[in-house]
Amino acid sequence: MSTNLSVGVIGLGAMGMGMAQSLRRAGYLVHVFDVRSEVAQKFAAEGGVACSSLAQIAAASDVLVSVVVNAAQTESVLFGDGAANSGCIQHLKPGSVFVMCSTVDPAFSVRLEKTLNDKGLHYIDAPISGGAAKAASGQMTMMTAGTPAAYEKAEVFLNAMAAKVYKLGDSAGAGSKVKIINQLLAGVHIAAAAEAMALGLREGVDPDALYEVITHSAGNSWMFENRMAHVLAADYTPLSAVDIFVKDLGLVLDMARASKFPLPLSSTAHQMFMQASTAGFAKEDDSAVIKIFPGIGLPVKK
Repeated sequence: MSTNLSVGVIGLGAMGMGMAQSLRRAGYLVHVFDVRSEVAQKFAAEGGVACSSLAQIAAASDVLVSVVVNAAQTESVLFGDGAANSGCIQHLKPGSVFVMCSTVDPAFSVRLEKTLNDKGLHYIDAPISGGAAKAASGQMTMMTAGTPAAYEKAEVFLNAMAAKVYKLGDSAGAGSKVKIINQLLAGVHIAAAAEAMALGLREGVDPDALYEVITHSAGNSWMFENRMAHVLAADYTPLSAVDIFVKDLGLVLDMARASKFPLPLSSTAHQMFMQASTAGFAKEDDSAVIKIFPGIGLPVKK
């Protein structure tokens, strides 16, 4: 595996920024692009290269990591959406690797791999998990699938961004399937955590005491511990928004529907996030799903 290859990161949001920082910390010259040019410039001021267009970052990168929200944005990154944005695909060097980190329908990932392979490009299906803090510290998880040739070029960069890089297959789709199952659990756990905290509030239990007890008891989950801390702080800054789980649990249900597989808990959780989104909390932190419960007084900022 060569370390003389160049790397680029598209999308400097909560996860992408941390991933770019991890690559820089590992000693790589990182090219970055974000639709918010000031964010890319801020990253470059501390070391790195801010690219002004998708064409520029594509031409500069042997391995290009895309950290955007969904399949539609991934398509826009690759294929453009008009004359002002020609996309990356026609500017990537032959043999380059496109690393797709979004949560998408596995069938979309399979199609994308074929499209890129037909143009002489490699592809790694590489959804991510762990949250912004783990992304920033290089401790997140990547659920990947791709050919040996793709890994040969990209693996050093994957290892710089993640503590756990799982290789789940030699073709696209396997990574996305595992990520969707992870999102099933994450979404259901957040919904259940919100329901538990809401019941506690309704019954007059001190929320700080409830949080302390549950986080040291068998009923705890990573999502309860993480997301209910946001509720206690009355901080709904969207590190992961309500609408993310509208999308991701929708993907969960789509995947199961194709094989007529019942998912009653996922269906209920999806409805809860849909209700929160429709009630005006779409762009708030996903813990804001607790706001759908009537007759409770939520903690306020201290």
